Amino acid sequence: MHKKIKQLNDQYKAIPIPKELEIVVAKNLQRPPRKKRKMPIFLASAAAAALLFTAGLNTSPTLAKNLAEVPIIGSVVKVLTFTEYELEKDKYTADIKVPQISGSSSEIQALNKQYVEEGKELYEQFKTEIENMEAGNMAVNSGYIVQTDTDDLLSFGRYVEVTVVSSSTVMKYTTIDKRSETVITLPSLFKDDRYLEIINTYIEDDLRNRMIETKGDEMYWIGGTEYFDETMGVFEGITPEQNFYITDAGKLVMSFNDYEIAPGFMGVVTVEIPTELLQDVLMSNQYIK
Repeated sequence: MHKKIKQLNDQYKAIPIPKELEIVVAKNLQRPPRKKRKMPIFLASAAAAALLFTAGLNTSPTLAKNLAEVPIIGSVVKVLTFTEYELEKDKYTADIKVPQISGSSSEIQALNKQYVEEGKELYEQFKTEIENMEAGNMAVNSGYIVQTDTDDLLSFGRYVEVTVVSSSTVMKYTTIDKRSETVITLPSLFKDDRYLEIINTYIEDDLRNRMIETKGDEMYWIGGTEYFDETMGVFEGITPEQNFYITDAGKLVMSFNDYEIAPGFMGVVTVEIPTELLQDVLMSNQYIK
């Protein structure tokens, strides 16, 4: 283990500092000091180390691979913020974090490319929108949350929250088999499409009970109660492309974005599906337990 750590240390020291990083550092050194409390020295050092470490991962695939093989620190090589777009102009703000997944498979590389393209497109759209707005407020906040990180699975959600008077959130989950570096789709978990009816029936029953128990404080587009208003919308069931994630306990969770299954004030809605209901149609219990 000590020999392995020494090899990593030597590789880290040998990493060339990217030209882009030199430019960023130079620009920051040229900026006039701001009137705010100075960052403690130990925090500044940690921030600089994190920046160089991330640069090392992006410029040295060997370093990233070796880090993943070290049990003590391997867990840090998961999902990193590869790029961040920030803009503040008058009453318009944008903070867009673009994640990148460590891994060498073609699926992961394709996802990373997609994330970079979508992050840039979102930023460009925001700039276009505020140029065309005569007045008002607008904010775009985009990033990611790691929902599950085990030896076998990585489930994380990318979100985009747009605020104009009121806010609206879109969350998109991705679940990856970390050993094979492949993306897990909803249909791949099941033998056939019988799972659709099973899950739809459970979701309707669960959300209907939530409305009854809260006496309408929680509202969903599910019929069968006095609180249902079909003029607002009707839940038509999930599809094979349904947004989902798997918990660290191996439970399957369906996720619905704003206005997808409920009024906007309900936000993102999640429903955990009991495994016993799915047992007969599961391909195996490798992921769902």
